[in-house]
Amino acid sequence: FQEGALINWLSVGENVALPLRENTDLEEAEIRARVEALEAGALSDLSVRSYETAGRVDDEPECAVRTPFQRDRDRIVHSKAFRRLKHKTQVFIEHEGDYYRTRLTHSIEVAQVARTIAGALGLNAELTEAGALAHDLGHPPVGHTGEDALEALMAPYGGFDHNAQAIRIVTHLERHYADFDGLNLTWDTLEGLAKHNGPVTGELPWALAAYERQHDLELEAFASAEAQVAAIADDVAYNHHDLHDGLRAELFSTDELAELPILKQNFAEVDRLYPGLNYYRRRHEALRRFFGVLVEDVISVARRRLAEMKPETATDIRMAGRTLIQFSDPVFQDLKVIRAFLFDRMYRAPSVVIMRKQVTQVVEDLFPYFCAHTDQLPKQWRKDVEDADDDTALARIVSDYISGMTDRFALQEHERLIVKG
Repeated sequence: FQEGALINWLSVGENVALPLRENTDLEEAEIRARVEALEAGALSDLSVRSYETAGRVDDEPECAVRTPFQRDRDRIVHSKAFRRLKHKTQVFIEHEGDYYRTRLTHSIEVAQVARTIAGALGLNAELTEAGALAHDLGHPPVGHTGEDALEALMAPYGGFDHNAQAIRIVTHLERHYADFDGLNLTWDTLEGLAKHNGPVTGELPWALAAYERQHDLELEAFASAEAQVAAIADDVAYNHHDLHDGLRAELFSTDELAELPILKQNFAEVDRLYPGLNYYRRRHEALRRFFGVLVEDVISVARRRLAEMKPETATDIRMAGRTLIQFSDPVFQDLKVIRAFLFDRMYRAPSVVIMRKQVTQVVEDLFPYFCAHTDQLPKQWRKDVEDADDDTALARIVSDYISGMTDRFALQEHERLIVKG
């Protein structure tokens, strides 16, 4: 029974209860037994097994045809917040071009990288994929600029943190199910979201602190290996695709790219194998090799560190005292040079800076407007407004609303309410 067949057989939409089309005589217990047998033979002892999850806040009957982590993944994919990522961007604003990465395409790329690394290390690909697909749910509109603006506006009210906001979305703001708010994801998926940047110590973001009071995510411990893979896959994906997007925007040239660490060797290999190759194919071949170097480096380092440390269980990974899934030191240093190049030539390019100022103003205008005109919030937000007992509670509701906007909607609302209002 092949893994791919099992995945295709078990994975169905969250909102559709499909009958089994084959093996209709299999009972739920038999399906679970097959999954457990597959995982016992294919997964490392360091992985989080599908039926050894720490559970959900609200108890539910298990799905007959999906593992708990497949169910998490499906709920994330079917959420409104995930669909909105289609029109949320990271550097370029949504209307600036059809080919730039959005947070949706980025999340899909992260999930692809994460599954590859998880498979190579014998980890639970479904748990890794769930974390990868959900990791950007908390980002506001108009890229990192929108987050900077919202963070400043929310400073008097407890601040804004996109990782904490992702937790708030999947535990509170997605309201579709009859029995609970949020998506009722497993503890293991929530842990990975909260610790996307590593253990959380010191003063907690208010949204994360509020959830932690009712559900202990053991924030000071390291995350599972699956969550660490999702986090490093995020780094792999954006280091790769920001180079693509910068080239497309003509913020730097292919020749400049070919002088950067790692990429210099990638271009040299392509030129050796394909002399005279078409300009666009040449840079694509070089960038796909760059992508491969990063993925292979992570896998190699992880295998070496795990062999040195000799952890025996998933708990050992969490108690290791350091992140185990990382880049090697040489690759990390090379990436610092590449990131400095991107910061100078792309993130702070004059055209990008001009747009940053414009969209910062959009968020800075919308926030006080909605605080003063709560009647302009959608009807489903009115009950929350009525329950708000002080300015902080109201500001957090407005922050929830604005952070959920897409680039397009934020710009349209600014035009409607502020410019023409």
